[in-house]
Amino acid sequence: MRVGKPEPSVNDKLADAAPRRRRHRHVDYPSELNPQQLEVVQHPGGPMLVLAGAGTGKTRTLVYRVCRLIEDGVPPGTILLLTFTNKAAREMLDRVEQLVERGAGRVMGGTFHSAGNRILRRYAELLGYSPRFSILDREDATDLMGAALADVSPDLPRRRLPRPKLLVDVYSYVINTGHSLDDVLLARAPQYLDQSELIAAVFKRYLERKRDADLMDFDDLLLNWLLLLKRFPEARAELAERFRHVLVDEYQDTNRLQADIVDAMLGADRNLMVVGDDAQSIYAFRGADYANILSFQERHRDCAVFRLEINYRSTPPILALANASISHNEHQFQKELRPTRRGEELPSRVSVPTPEAQATFVADEVLALREEGEELEQMAVLYRNHAHSLELQVELTRRNIPYRVRSGVRFFEQRHVKDVLAHLRFVANPRDEVSFTRLIKLRRGFGARLAARLWSRVAGGNPLRALLDLANGNFDAPRAAQRSLGEVRALVEDLASPRRTGQPGEAIRAVVEAFYRDWARENLDNAGSRLDDLEQLALFADGYADTEAFLAEITLLNELSGEDLAAGPPDESLTLSTIHQAKGLEWRAVFLIWLAEGRFPTVRAEDMEEERRLFYVAVTRAKEDLYLVHPEIARDRYRVDVLLDPSAFLLELPPELSEQRVVHQELGTSGLPELEAGGRYRLPDFLSQDDEAENEDEGDIN
Repeated sequence: MRVGKPEPSVNDKLADAAPRRRRHRHVDYPSELNPQQLEVVQHPGGPMLVLAGAGTGKTRTLVYRVCRLIEDGVPPGTILLLTFTNKAAREMLDRVEQLVERGAGRVMGGTFHSAGNRILRRYAELLGYSPRFSILDREDATDLMGAALADVSPDLPRRRLPRPKLLVDVYSYVINTGHSLDDVLLARAPQYLDQSELIAAVFKRYLERKRDADLMDFDDLLLNWLLLLKRFPEARAELAERFRHVLVDEYQDTNRLQADIVDAMLGADRNLMVVGDDAQSIYAFRGADYANILSFQERHRDCAVFRLEINYRSTPPILALANASISHNEHQFQKELRPTRRGEELPSRVSVPTPEAQATFVADEVLALREEGEELEQMAVLYRNHAHSLELQVELTRRNIPYRVRSGVRFFEQRHVKDVLAHLRFVANPRDEVSFTRLIKLRRGFGARLAARLWSRVAGGNPLRALLDLANGNFDAPRAAQRSLGEVRALVEDLASPRRTGQPGEAIRAVVEAFYRDWARENLDNAGSRLDDLEQLALFADGYADTEAFLAEITLLNELSGEDLAAGPPDESLTLSTIHQAKGLEWRAVFLIWLAEGRFPTVRAEDMEEERRLFYVAVTRAKEDLYLVHPEIARDRYRVDVLLDPSAFLLELPPELSEQRVVHQELGTSGLPELEAGGRYRLPDFLSQDDEAENEDEGDIN
């Protein structure tokens, strides 16, 4: 196919003529930017590396850079702005539109995937696709991967094969990082390492099926964009001519594929500006490659390097602590955040006796700040893993303090937590059809229809006993379902034994060990983090005398939503978030909890420098008040109290940078709120008088 440009429109011709005349400048850049930002905005061009520290106005700098280019006569249609969310691109371009008279709408701005989609529509035929190719979402990609698996291995037992969803995850990670399949399997699915040749064949068939059906998945939007640039020099030259200026936000979060695309897009003038902060590179688990920003100067020897260090967010003591912490990283660009705000209150380093005391301390301080007039919206509790919020969610609910969880749904409402608890709920109440259906549908061979048929077979009387008495072969089902049924019966029988019902934490671990660990690795994103959640749940359950008491407690906690606070508006809530989800946000007061060795940094941490960067991100979210909280003791699975060392990130800080606080607290059982005395529950009218009389005989409900 001959590569050619589409016929330019009248507007394109007018825009292309713009460089011939210099527009009148409307933006007063020196008065609206600090000297560091102004230097970036006014730089003439070429490769530029902008190291933008936390709270230093990187978005403002990008916006004004685009404005300056347009006001200097650069046609807006020749500017490509790449971000990590379409929302960020829209907000930047809206601000550009407000600053310059016209033209911002012609800037191509958006995510890598959205830009790739628009570019590939023009050049699709070079790659063997039509310009009208369809894009697979995650669910459709999983279905197609399943079809490719069936093509390659029609005769192998399905129970020995990886599930399509896992294959899609592995395929995506291989494509985006450039790592070998064996390395990815070793790290993410080691149980299938011996099947790497089969999996490679499945991936090849998956690619063939997509091409035959004129389909691309999200990863193809990047992979095919790079292949276009590498294999078709004429197309690459056209794109380099079209996009004279490329700007990339959050460059530290790019993967290897994205970095190669950016480098390949450059023309002879090489006008590339990347903005990022190596100290905030925290997404390696998603495939982000920290080396992209560190090696930028090596790949672009003549690049200009700028540092944005003037911080508009935090008080001097918070920035002093952040600078001291990140200085311990060896692999970094040296920079120091400098404050513009005033404030002398030191961050608080708080030592508490136990995880429960930690939750009580945070709740007390939140209410104290609220009494001083601070809104809950201006407070946040951050943590390394979502499981670290368990005790706190319980305490906030008990105390009727409203909160929202940015890092996902509330702890007990998460899918993996509900999956495991369904087993305990069914054993505790064998007539619980909902829990039975949930647990049986997790097994191979059972869909909704077969699960309903099995329930109808065992329902009535004692379904648990009926299930255990169901002999092999007495239930008509495919062989895979028969095997699964036998596994379920064995697990349920174990859970119903006195040794399990008296130790709910061990019952949770039994479910995980019996099958859920492998099931989660094959079917759920971030399986390692979810399994950590389940161990934390088990530790929490260890504090209860039996399964019945444990289930009653968490059921009531789920019902108490904590959405009302007498002193504040109904939409006011405390934010709970993992640090990863909190990046880019800020609050007046930040509580960073579970700062203990093995928790943060996590015991599975392979890169201590990335863990320290995560700590740095958390600290720099705070504007005025920062609390660094660590428990001294936690109970392990054997119900033994274990001493916890403070996090290494606390120990390496100079003592004078924080105020030391030790909380001595007598822990009682705060319990759930009780109904007020004096009132009587009245039965609804639709119940019979006999029912009401029976209720009266049983005494008042208090």
